[in-house]
Amino acid sequence: MNKIILTDCDGVLMDWERSFDQWMINNNYSINIEYENSYNMAKKYNISEVKKRELVKYFNESSRIGWLPPLRDAIKYIKKLHEEHGYVFHMITSLSKDQYASKLRIDNTERLFGKSAFEKYVFLDVGADKDNALKPYADSELLWVEDKHENAVTGDRLGLNSVLISHDHNKDSYFERYDNWKELYEEIK
Repeated sequence: MNKIILTDCDGVLMDWERSFDQWMINNNYSINIEYENSYNMAKKYNISEVKKRELVKYFNESSRIGWLPPLRDAIKYIKKLHEEHGYVFHMITSLSKDQYASKLRIDNTERLFGKSAFEKYVFLDVGADKDNALKPYADSELLWVEDKHENAVTGDRLGLNSVLISHDHNKDSYFERYDNWKELYEEIK
C-alpha cells in the first residue's frame, strides 16, 4: 500500500485546460480578458454556470478527451516513479459517467504513461466531489496529488497526504505546491 500514489488527472497529469480553451475558441467562444487566467470557465468565457457545465460535459465526452497532452513533465517522472521505484497510481477524476469517455481517458493515459503505471481508475461525473471515492483510502496517509484546493482539503480530512501541482487557481492554498513532477519526484524518492 505504501507504493500507491493517488492522483487526479486534469491539471495534474494532463493539460485539460489548454485543450478545453482551444476547443472553446474553435467553437467561437471568446475569453473574457478580465478572467483570462481564471479556472472558473463560466467567468473565463462569460457564460452561465449551467452552460459551463453543459459545455464541459460535452467536451469531456467528446473524442478530444482521448488526446489530451501531458501536463508539463508528467510523463518522464510518472514513468520514473513506476519503472525505477515501483510505484503504481490510482487515478480518481471527475470526468463523466459515460463509459466511452472513460475508455478514451484510459487509452490516453496508457498511451502517455504506459500500460502498467495506472493500476486503478475511478471516474466520477462532471464536477463531482471526490469524498466517497477517497474514503476507501482513509487514514492511509497515501500521497494524494491534486490541483484543486477543495479536493486537497477532502484528502487531508480523510487522512491522506495532500499536495498540489501549482496553478494560478491554487496559488493561495496552504498545501505544499509543486511546480512540476520533477520537484515532487525529488521529494518522493
